[in-house]
Amino acid sequence: MKRSILFDTETTGFDPDMGDRIIEIAALELIDDLPTGEVYHVLVHPERDIPPEATKVHGFRIEDLEGKPKFAEVADGFLEFIGDSSMIAHNARFDFKFVNAELKFCGREPLDYASRAIDTVEMARKKYPGLPASLDALCRRFGIDLSQRGTHNALLDCKLLADVYVELMGGRQRGLGLAGPSRSRSMTDGINALASRPPRTMAPPTAEELQVHEVFVSTIKDAVWHRE
Repeated sequence: MKRSILFDTETTGFDPDMGDRIIEIAALELIDDLPTGEVYHVLVHPERDIPPEATKVHGFRIEDLEGKPKFAEVADGFLEFIGDSSMIAHNARFDFKFVNAELKFCGREPLDYASRAIDTVEMARKKYPGLPASLDALCRRFGIDLSQRGTHNALLDCKLLADVYVELMGGRQRGLGLAGPSRSRSMTDGINALASRPPRTMAPPTAEELQVHEVFVSTIKDAVWHRE
């Protein structure tokens, strides 16, 4: 039995070296590459402001995070959930860099990227060379429902990425009966709780704005990690 963790973060910006912080972490447990329904999800107070351009992406304002724990207060719970499992993320270097910056900031050991990271962007580019590898593009390619995706959020993005990952690993014919009803409900409850969050005061981004953002994020992330 192989256990892995699929995870995503939302942040105040693109670079922790410039003072950006995590504001949301979501992680899903996979057994033999299929979701079990076990979910870790937490909102984090970043101890700084959230720039308006970041709010346009994920919908969070600093007012939404008042009273939420700081990363140092959730670090042990996150580390306990992930254990020593492999870590799957879409553009994994970006999320690893933020998580490791937060872990270092609160005196914890960083995660080892070389031995633990699985990057679904790299997987998609190898499987479909020359084609877009954004999460939206892959969902459309595999016929995965994007109707719940307005602004970005870590929990819903993890749910979508879990479906994408199954397809990248060979498709659902590998067996979807792994998760029992009680475990499946835990994921559904998490998604429903996210959907029931009070609506933001801003207008939701248009489909065109989301498409432009996907291209922008991919460009910036690639630049950050390949500038050397």
